[in-house]
Amino acid sequence: MSATQILDSLLAISQVLEAAQSRELERRGLTQPRTHLLWVLYHGGPVTQAQLAEAIGVTPRNVTTLVDALDATGFARREPHPTDRRAVLVHLTERGLSIMQAMDAEHQTLGEDLVAGLEDETVSTMAAALQHVLTRLQALVAEHEARHEDGAEPA
Repeated sequence: MSATQILDSLLAISQVLEAAQSRELERRGLTQPRTHLLWVLYHGGPVTQAQLAEAIGVTPRNVTTLVDALDATGFARREPHPTDRRAVLVHLTERGLSIMQAMDAEHQTLGEDLVAGLEDETVSTMAAALQHVLTRLQALVAEHEARHEDGAEPA
């Protein structure tokens, strides 16, 4: 398989995963940004909105909008910070926790189903290769962005 064929396969995989994820999130009344915020809460516990903004890479104003929507739909809630009267912590509600537990279990199952039938050594080699591709892609994107920021290449 050529490098271009590998890239084409990765792009196809990405499109299939994104379409399936969008359908599942819509079915649950969620969006990708809202789910990302819930995922952070699920794995890290209650945090301030400023910490959420940093964790998901958005502005504090954007986090406020996301938390407002999650509060209105019963997935998350704000509570006073126990030691800082000026801050509030964002928590998962029971509904939010339940949906994230289900999504986490589905995530695990999908991962297992994707490699079902492959030898352990093949899975290990594949995991290492995909990690290499991800690391390389991140570096190439960062280099590309740096060149554009420095004005070394036309946009």
